[in-house]
Amino acid sequence: MPQPPSLSQMFSVFGRIGLLSFGGPAAQISLMHRELVQNRPWLDEAQFLRALSFCMLLPGPEAMQLATYAGWRLRGVLGGVLAGLLFVLPGACVVAILAASYINFGTQPAVQAAFVGVKAAVLVVVLQALLALSRRSLKARAHWLLAACAFVALFVLHLPFPVVIALAALWGFFSPAAHTDQPAPAAVAVARHTTLGVVLFWGALWLAPLAVLWLLKAQFLLDLSLFFSQLAVVTFGGAYAVLAYMTQAIVSDFGWLDTRQMIDALGLAETTPGPLILVTQFVGILAGHAQGGWPMAALAGALTLWMTFVPCFLWIFAGAPYIERLSALPRLANALHAITAAVVGVILSLSLWFGLHVLFAQVTPTRFGPVPDWASLDLTAAALAALAAIMLQVLRLPLPLALAGAALMGVALQAFGPGLN
Repeated sequence: MPQPPSLSQMFSVFGRIGLLSFGGPAAQISLMHRELVQNRPWLDEAQFLRALSFCMLLPGPEAMQLATYAGWRLRGVLGGVLAGLLFVLPGACVVAILAASYINFGTQPAVQAAFVGVKAAVLVVVLQALLALSRRSLKARAHWLLAACAFVALFVLHLPFPVVIALAALWGFFSPAAHTDQPAPAAVAVARHTTLGVVLFWGALWLAPLAVLWLLKAQFLLDLSLFFSQLAVVTFGGAYAVLAYMTQAIVSDFGWLDTRQMIDALGLAETTPGPLILVTQFVGILAGHAQGGWPMAALAGALTLWMTFVPCFLWIFAGAPYIERLSALPRLANALHAITAAVVGVILSLSLWFGLHVLFAQVTPTRFGPVPDWASLDLTAAALAALAAIMLQVLRLPLPLALAGAALMGVALQAFGPGLN
């Protein structure tokens, strides 16, 4: 058994992971595999893959939860907290700076032109995620059917996102489970009262702001915290999967932001390290600023971070001792496969919704989904999306470089010509 790393070693390695974790969960998981399995003997291949399978079953950002589990495996709860925070905080700092800049300068023509380029590039990134996930997840006819049903349920029937995910999980859990002769790995020995104590401590820590805000009668902050605490429980499939659900609630139900601001939020979140679900922090800051200026923006941003990421520690610290066994259960594996297949349909719904709002100036909501006004096609955005596709798919440029290139090209088109329209 190798000697566990010191906290200073962990700070160095997980700090580097947090600073370099661009490109979404696939790139982040690959980076962690290289740092924790290949470059140093901190985890073996089987431990890493079992932990990854379990984290994909959980709501919330699987890459952040995988980092938290790795830290727990190496140095217990303190190591898990250190690894999880280092994965989130660098991106959170960048998002706070970007949100403040967006509030101050977002209406300037050059900034708006840059956003056209960023959003066009993000459209390509979303489509890449859709293709990669579909190749990995849709292995059987039933998976294709689940993906199609999830798309129709969201885009056409407007069913709530949590209902779609819950139905997919139930279908997978109760479908015939694959049997294996291999015994499940044993759970790490832990007393039941210890697990209950972990759940009570982290659950109370997570939900404590709700009680404080209720006592203070801070209705906006309470509504914001309640919504993001609910979102933390249903964020299967990552930020791409829940963005349409977030938009419906934030734009239509609460009226905190408009559709353009939501699309801009996703575009900016793509430019930062860390989990893409940091888009919630951006939303919180903008909504808070609209309600009460900078003090409210700071409080709202901090609360969205708290309500989004504290439950990740709860899921991991309560489930970590049982990961080895739970990840090998056939019915849970079936539920995971079903959720993943449904998420393909969810991301297809997001891709279509996002693409329509990026490429068309006028999009009309109908009972069967949004319908574009074809005369309002934005040829500039279409050209920038094509350029982004070349940079990402043909030239294989890193995502930050491609985003910067698309933004600069958007500014150039705005500055040196009337645009393609």
